Amino acid sequence: MKKIEAIIKPFKLDEVREALSELNISGLTVTEVKGFGRQKGHTELYRGAEYVVDFLPKIKVEVVVSGEMLETAVEAIIKAAHTGKIGDGKIFVSSIEQVIRIRTGEVNESAL
Repeated sequence: MKKIEAIIKPFKLDEVREALSELNISGLTVTEVKGFGRQKGHTELYRGAEYVVDFLPKIKVEVVVSGEMLETAVEAIIKAAHTGKIGDGKIFVSSIEQVIRIRTGEVNESAL
């Protein structure tokens, strides 16, 4: 089993969720995060004062998939989140040793 963590632009969330739903991947966790990278920040004006916003709002999508679904899920996320502009985000993939569904006690693949 693999865990996919995708950091994406906030307005791309619905497209990514729909792309994963088409693959019958229904369980995912979404977190609002802020990030700093190559995109850098931007300057905003508030009550006449200018200030720099370094950390930009992003969305982190976490999903655990079987090993066979990994490449398909990653490709779907890339296709749905891509704008071609700086700040499109990153995808991190890591191994998951064990999954347990608390309600039923199911483990690993059956718990997904």
